Amino acid sequence: MSVADPPAPSEGRSKEALDTVVIRFCGDSGDGMQLAGTQFTNVSAVFGNDVSTLPDFPAEIRAPIGTVAGVSGFQICFSSKDIFTPGDEVDTLIAMNPAALKSNLADLRRGGTLIVNEDAFELSNLKKAGYDHNPLEGDEELAGFRVHKVPMTRLTRDSVEGLGLSQSEADRSKNFFALGLVYWLYDRDAKPTEEWVQSKFAKKPDIAEANLRALRGGSNFGFSTEAFTVHYEVPPAKLAPGKYRKITGNEALAMGMATAARLSNANVVFSGYPITPASDILHELSRFKHFGVTTFQAEDEIAAMSATCGAAFGGAMAVSASSGPGICLKGEAMGLGMITELPMVIIDVQRGGPSTGLPTKTEQSDLLLAMYGRNGESPLPVIAPQTPGDCFWAIQEALRIAVEFMTPVVLLSDGYIANGAEPWMVPKVSDIEPIMVDFLTGPNVGDEFHPYLRDERLVRPWARPGTPGLEHRVGGLEKKDGTGNVEYSPENHQHMSDTRARKIANVADFIPEQVVDGPESGDLLVLSWGGTFGSCRTAVRQAQEDGKSVAHAHLRYLNPFPRNLEGIIRSYKKVLIPELNLGQLSLIIRGRYLVDAVSFNKIQGKPFKVVEVFNKINDVLNS
Repeated sequence: MSVADPPAPSEGRSKEALDTVVIRFCGDSGDGMQLAGTQFTNVSAVFGNDVSTLPDFPAEIRAPIGTVAGVSGFQICFSSKDIFTPGDEVDTLIAMNPAALKSNLADLRRGGTLIVNEDAFELSNLKKAGYDHNPLEGDEELAGFRVHKVPMTRLTRDSVEGLGLSQSEADRSKNFFALGLVYWLYDRDAKPTEEWVQSKFAKKPDIAEANLRALRGGSNFGFSTEAFTVHYEVPPAKLAPGKYRKITGNEALAMGMATAARLSNANVVFSGYPITPASDILHELSRFKHFGVTTFQAEDEIAAMSATCGAAFGGAMAVSASSGPGICLKGEAMGLGMITELPMVIIDVQRGGPSTGLPTKTEQSDLLLAMYGRNGESPLPVIAPQTPGDCFWAIQEALRIAVEFMTPVVLLSDGYIANGAEPWMVPKVSDIEPIMVDFLTGPNVGDEFHPYLRDERLVRPWARPGTPGLEHRVGGLEKKDGTGNVEYSPENHQHMSDTRARKIANVADFIPEQVVDGPESGDLLVLSWGGTFGSCRTAVRQAQEDGKSVAHAHLRYLNPFPRNLEGIIRSYKKVLIPELNLGQLSLIIRGRYLVDAVSFNKIQGKPFKVVEVFNKINDVLNS
């Protein structure tokens, strides 16, 4: 019997239709929870549900096994409706050991389904998790939930018996047993997972067979046991017609760069150094070498940023990526890119800080670093995508601004967007605007070449090295406008500083005006940026359904701001700015527009819950 074609429910077993479900797999970092969650996401996306995910990794590479610090989780919200977040409360929690139960139980809604691997609740694991008793043996702690104690370890070993695997090898398939059980519980077709297993382990047929047997074993257990009196179905969502795939933010950034390279007249050169959570951009992009992409893993962050400056000087669309600590190290070479006025994009996938901080958790605390984290007067354009799929378009917009205005551009992603996933409509090539580079081909002042001769937007020309007649030098010393010769005079430095700043300010005339979701004026404007989009948009719409005079503006362009932003802000009596930091955008908005914006800050390594923003909206309206 294939789990892709399960038998009909037994007599007395009912099937219940649901609009939206949130499930979470959690266990040790070696239990394969990320894999289980990813496979469930893929299956739900293929089925046609709208999905939103929240992976959660331990901060330490080798956290102590069985401890709360070592718990890895993956949350998926799948729905028959349009959704923007991975959900506030969990409907079904799958806990593979005591530590996973202890660290995740608080997020399970009252009346929710709890599936635990009871085989893991033995004395040593209980002690590692900080339990002085077995929570599965009492009634108080778990009284508010529908609890299913499943001997997953034993049943997994039974499923793979006869394959000649060691006990530890057999136990590695527990995640597939749990996955098969949840597939049955929510009426999922496991065929995509079966195909993935056969492809992934094609050279290890015994491992492939073990995982497939465990997957079917979990499904068969759900079907045959009397413990589950109901299972559920979530119909497909009514998504716009088109071809969809599941995509993460880091995947979308890589695809966006490859697309830009393929459709433009310049290659992309990506220079990076591994750092969580930005490393996957380099991993993904290295697979697109046949699309006009060159990837370079440097020996450190400083070398990666310096190589990016060199690639831009050489005529490539140059990109580097890192997270907060790496951006600090890149700062000096970013300043070099700014004063030489060369086009490049620096991606910052923000994480919890300061220093090493919370390397696997999300945060939005690098906005001030992106705006002001370089010596001297060195303003740069700053762009922030709002969802995983939006990263595809945001990186191309960043590259376009970099090329058209001859400047480095900072793209601020975050761990939530980078690792989260959603269905993404694959665009038509005809809908993608190519980034065509206008390289100078000859002298621009008589028979001479002036590398800093500017057009009406104050943009200097881009000359490829080796072009006859365009020999020139660049460097970090202040230079004279037009000729590019080194010039130290006070008047010239004032002029050049003003000119570079005006050039960046001019970007506001070439980006879209800010749009607002809701009334054009009213009692409250919720102003957000980055990965807070989903929770803010959902909370605002809930408030609107309650009859509240509230609107939502989500910023994509953080420097310069859209030219109509001040008018929008002044159209509302109050402004609320939710951020995953201690008030960085709020500080800028208050200083720039002199408005008494209300900050709503969270800095716990987790995204906002919808209910948190919704309650804050009501608090501000009632104050």
